[in-house]
Amino acid sequence: MGFYISVEPNVRIYVEDLNPASNKIILFVHGWPGNHNLFEYQFNQLPKMGYRCIGIDCRGFGRSDKPWFGYDYNRLADDLRSVVDALNLQNFTLGGHSTGGAICVRYMSRHNGYGVSKLALFAAAAPSLIRRLYFPYGLPKEAVLNIIQGIYTDRPKTLREFGKMIFYNPVSNALSDWIFQLGLQAASWSTAAIAHTWLDEEGLFDDLTTINVPTLILHGLNDQVCLYPLAIAQRNSIKDSMLVPFDACGHFLFYDQREKFNQELIRFIKE
Repeated sequence: MGFYISVEPNVRIYVEDLNPASNKIILFVHGWPGNHNLFEYQFNQLPKMGYRCIGIDCRGFGRSDKPWFGYDYNRLADDLRSVVDALNLQNFTLGGHSTGGAICVRYMSRHNGYGVSKLALFAAAAPSLIRRLYFPYGLPKEAVLNIIQGIYTDRPKTLREFGKMIFYNPVSNALSDWIFQLGLQAASWSTAAIAHTWLDEEGLFDDLTTINVPTLILHGLNDQVCLYPLAIAQRNSIKDSMLVPFDACGHFLFYDQREKFNQELIRFIKE
């Protein structure tokens, strides 16, 4: 069932809520530049196992409103809190992919993990997507600057090029085209604004150390977007965390290794 939740004046977030009668709740936060539909395989399978699956479209993406402003991690985490409050969610598993993982990390710090019993990070863009003087493990800053420039000059081409980086295993042209179309549903300004946030945001290093719930870290060894050392940094910073590396797996691990992805996630929730 899909509906909208107002997170501030004139800004509504689209929410898909499957199997709402269940008290076994997983809230999914998508990555850049997609929307909740990226978790299609999870939404197809996990409700059959008795789980309530909630997916949101972050502001600027999918079917949510697309304001000019509000694409820093603080505001995006506050949007997430508004959804949690509106649905009165308690004792739920919060899962985030890529930039969505970074938003979840900020939520855990900024909102003291409100309502969250377990955290799951899927190829999360934390603590930093890019290399810094004190963190030499991310993408070169120039790579992100090129993405931003490409968004402003030829967004479809830029998203096509990004699409070549996200899988390790071959996928059909149809699947690749579908993911490309999901990216085009976002506003161009929000697509660029999130990329600027990757450059500007340095607070996730401290945020990771504040997380105090059991945390699952799933990360592909062949990820070309959020490089594997990011997962090691997450594990080293989060006290009660478990890292599960995925062999022969890229950035979109829920497609590259979709069966393993669901198995590891459910095993963690059941523990």
